[in-house]
Amino acid sequence: MALSRKNWNYIIIGASVFMIAVLSFIDDKTANLPDDAVALFDPQLPLVQLHLDDIWLSKKEDKWWCHEQVLNCQQWAQAWQNISVSPLTAQPEHGTNEQTLTIAISNIHTAQQWRYFPDDGLLQSSNKNWYKIPPSLRADLQPVLAEMLQSK
Repeated sequence: MALSRKNWNYIIIGASVFMIAVLSFIDDKTANLPDDAVALFDPQLPLVQLHLDDIWLSKKEDKWWCHEQVLNCQQWAQAWQNISVSPLTAQPEHGTNEQTLTIAISNIHTAQQWRYFPDDGLLQSSNKNWYKIPPSLRADLQPVLAEMLQSK
């Protein structure tokens, strides 16, 4: 028994409503920051320089400058400047994809060296404290590099 055009339309409409409901549910669960998330950088002590392995960004005269390979400099700087994290009480399980993160903060003379696990959304401070980055903030923390686009 074949379905009529009207029945197919009902099926398509039902599937569309179902997909919208599922995507809305996923967005609600990932877009909100957890209650325990706090800003990593204080407005009085903002980020002024960051090195992610060999790629860097730096703020000079109220403008962000980046490594020549970075294509999304302003977006990348904004993501790091406004990052929020949730403190963890125990060492979490993490993968092997690790990056060295060196940050310099305004009015603090010594740069801090952190460990960043982008696949897991984890940061480990120089004091060995662990922090989790909410999923909604992770996407923009990696720079878009010109060499990445050339290799695709």
